[in-house]
Amino acid sequence: MSQETEQMNELHWLMEMLHTIDVGLVVLDRQYKIQIWNGFMENHSGLLPREVKEKEIFSLFEEIPQDWFKRKAESVFLLKNKAFTIWEQRPYLFKFQNYRPITGSADYMYQNTTFIPLMSSTGLVTHLCLLIYDVTDNATNKNDLERVNTELAVLSQTDGLTKLFNRAHWENCLNTEFKRWCRSRSASSLVILDIDHFKHVNDTYGHTVGDDVIRHLSGLIRQHVRETDISGRYGGEEFVILLADTALENAQIFAERLRKEVAQSIVRHNDIDLSYTISLGIAEVDSSIKTYEAWIEHADAALYRSKESGRNKVSVHPKNV
Repeated sequence: MSQETEQMNELHWLMEMLHTIDVGLVVLDRQYKIQIWNGFMENHSGLLPREVKEKEIFSLFEEIPQDWFKRKAESVFLLKNKAFTIWEQRPYLFKFQNYRPITGSADYMYQNTTFIPLMSSTGLVTHLCLLIYDVTDNATNKNDLERVNTELAVLSQTDGLTKLFNRAHWENCLNTEFKRWCRSRSASSLVILDIDHFKHVNDTYGHTVGDDVIRHLSGLIRQHVRETDISGRYGGEEFVILLADTALENAQIFAERLRKEVAQSIVRHNDIDLSYTISLGIAEVDSSIKTYEAWIEHADAALYRSKESGRNKVSVHPKNV
């Protein structure tokens, strides 16, 4: 076999490998016209090499932002160095459909792209090579992991029955708010409430109905609070609401509005229609309160006064006059 024949075979093998590798390969000239288009690009775009050759890449793929791409490419032409873009920065360069069943959660192929300068024999960069890597599996796995971690973080802060914050989380928020008040002296109020005669509900109708009542109340609480408020379950049928930047007078308005809506509501469970009421206690943080635990105790004492004076009431600390 002659040297010329061997070199022709090597070139043929090289071209065959470039055409069949599972990586996109595109070569552009300085006018961004396509010169080489391998099998990966053909398979995912549906365009044959002869259909794209000498066509400007932007005319075929409108999803490629011209200004961004040209800035990236010109730095490669000028500096003669590689450049990269990863899927976290830009999900894809070419908007190819995701075809892998195992990663069916992604609509489009996530891609990493390498920009490679191609130099002539004179040392000038005359062409640009793009290598397109399908990283959909890695991207979706990372996104799924981040989503699961986020969900776990939410679950770790949430009471399962009410979907409000659990005690550990709202106490931490209350402690943070108390420390903020110590610095800023900006008004904040704590509301504690519980369901009147809840034991009677459980004893008469069963715990399933009791759970419906608790879920119903937690839903009303979510409707009434602001995004900046912290609402959580204290335990059993008892709840807390931290009204940040809210003085006692406005906290009373909030509590009275919630109390009235609860009293006018009906909980339906199969053929059972049940009404219920709540009692509430409020404490605005002030200089007499030295810890967040003391803040809770003051609001709880106000709640106790509501219950011992007839229930379905709002009381405040210090005692109403």
